[in-house]
Amino acid sequence: MPETLPGNRWSFVGLIAAGVLATQGFSAHAADRSGKEVVDKVCASCHATGAKGAPKIGDKKAWTPLASKGLSSLTESALKGVRSMPAHGGDLALTDMEIERAITYMVNQSGGRWVEPVSGVSPAVERRGKQVVDARCVECHGSGKDGAPRIGDQAAWIPRLKYGLDLLVRSAINGHGPMPPRGGMADLTDSEIRGAIVYMLNPAAVTDPGTPSAAIPKLPATNRRIVRGTEIYLGVVSAEALRKQHPKGDKESAMHGGIPRGRDYYHVNISLFDSKTRNAITDARVEASVKEPVSGGETKKLERVTFNNVESYGNYFRMPAGTSYTLAVRIERPGTSGRIEAEFQFKNK
Repeated sequence: MPETLPGNRWSFVGLIAAGVLATQGFSAHAADRSGKEVVDKVCASCHATGAKGAPKIGDKKAWTPLASKGLSSLTESALKGVRSMPAHGGDLALTDMEIERAITYMVNQSGGRWVEPVSGVSPAVERRGKQVVDARCVECHGSGKDGAPRIGDQAAWIPRLKYGLDLLVRSAINGHGPMPPRGGMADLTDSEIRGAIVYMLNPAAVTDPGTPSAAIPKLPATNRRIVRGTEIYLGVVSAEALRKQHPKGDKESAMHGGIPRGRDYYHVNISLFDSKTRNAITDARVEASVKEPVSGGETKKLERVTFNNVESYGNYFRMPAGTSYTLAVRIERPGTSGRIEAEFQFKNK
């Protein structure tokens, strides 16, 4: 489960369109049909009766496992088409927002309690980590119920960061132990889940969005650095473990040209965040060197990798057991002069 960190996905096209339409006195809410209107006109042809294997509206048993994947995942499937359903449900005039509303309507008619998206031009405001935690996560993470790591208890959270924040994000998306998928809030986006995890790890640092990076308490050197306003997280997992988790043919198994064979290969993952805004950094150039005394090691460019619509950077390196390694990371970040550099120590036992 060594995935990538979730990142915010801002729609600059949507923001520009909102500004233009506002000057013309245009009403954004009038542009998009409600979920019910879209379902009655388009989706009901299959979903009202269950034709062609479509989950029938009102069938809670059929919709519950789909709803657990979240709105972003279901929307992506509907936009591309899945099984017998063509892209956009066969109506290419449907906007993304109308599709989201239709999905939300069908989920709610089948036992869900989602909130319908509110605007086809301006993206809905993403909930901050604290909002998500206060609304749901605190139920278990506030007291440590069922073994959940308590909010702010870094001693409990740090072991869970052994392979990077990616692991925690994917675990929360899929559900883990007593925790249901997406913490029981199926309409949480991947990015909102990431924000909630970051908040629970260190609530003092993100209570005020303007908190300077120097005020953020440091985590152990094994997995985190803060350099010039950039938070750098390291995750390392064996290629062998990845091979067991990802069957041949899925996108994870194909990244970087495929998972190398042999027990000495490891995937090095670097996730980047802006220390002030807490947004994921997805437009950087990242290079890593794995150094050791005997062979000297190797240097590679870290490629962008995406899991569940979340992006970070990674590549495979050969690191035989019984050796201590220095992982040197060099980052070129747009808008930041000069290179950002950090080093981590990794002992392959």
